[in-house]
Amino acid sequence: MVIEAVIESVPLKQKIFSEIEKICPPHCILATNTSTIDLNLVGEKTSSQDRIIGAHFFSPAHIMPLLEIVRTEKTSAQAILDLMTVGKTIKKVPVVVGNCTGFAVNRAFFPYTQSALILVHLGVDVFRIDKLISSFGLPMGPYQLQDLSGYGVALAVGKEFANAFPDRTFQSPLIDLLVKSGRNGKTNGKGYYIYEKGSKPRPDPSVLPIIEESRRLANIMPNGKPINITDKEIVEMVLFPVVNEACRVLDEGVVVRASDLDTASVLGMSFPSYRGGIVFWADLVGPKHVYDSLKKWSQRFGDFYKPSKFLEERATGGIPLSAPASSSSGSRSRM
Repeated sequence: MVIEAVIESVPLKQKIFSEIEKICPPHCILATNTSTIDLNLVGEKTSSQDRIIGAHFFSPAHIMPLLEIVRTEKTSAQAILDLMTVGKTIKKVPVVVGNCTGFAVNRAFFPYTQSALILVHLGVDVFRIDKLISSFGLPMGPYQLQDLSGYGVALAVGKEFANAFPDRTFQSPLIDLLVKSGRNGKTNGKGYYIYEKGSKPRPDPSVLPIIEESRRLANIMPNGKPINITDKEIVEMVLFPVVNEACRVLDEGVVVRASDLDTASVLGMSFPSYRGGIVFWADLVGPKHVYDSLKKWSQRFGDFYKPSKFLEERATGGIPLSAPASSSSGSRSRM
């Protein structure tokens, strides 16, 4: 098996795959560690699409236990089984998922960053959002996470999702402005937070004028004034869109069962384990409350919050999100 792990560039990955196909024996599994790019694109220039598979390790790979195994329509069952065996041998937890932009975990969680950006442009304080998400149980908030992964990653991944789901992405000028001002998060010690050796990250007040400029450019505040919002609403406005996208992931058969997404959200996104995973938590909160809230926000703030068909059906029918789809719904999952 060969695992490719270069930057998220389609032409570069295609070039590498056509080269390794020539060099490797015909039974060799060709795996990619891409976190967002559709595998059909990655393998487009090869003739061995039954051997192409996603082996998505989560960063930092030596610590995070999840291994997302991504299958396409053409990936052979043997390749899937072999990669599961490799995953278990190296003490990872393998979860088999379907192929789409972002796969299961990054796809379900892409609205997490998006909704945090929308809130900031509606006038909510960056550091307040981070503090509340940390209090909810995640290891850090969305902005500290951006600092940690670096803005290059945020821009590259953002571009992939904007192309795949243009109807529900918010194009924010903020990260471009931060990069222009010479910031690159933890990499160079300057982001939303200041990073100094031996001390905890601390909020950087000099980032506030950059955020103000971004708000001015985006211009989405109702009547140009910051919205009034409670702590509970902030947490819900960040996490309910994740639940909504998780519903689409379930509906499209990207995961076979809701518990796979729960496991993956805890092990890949550090969703607090004591809340049981993203779908389990949403069922506890109540699909009806999630649906009503999203519907209300979509009327106020636009289509990004529009409830998915799956969520609407479950909420209005009083069915838990985690309940298996009835066989009549023509689930498109394939194992």
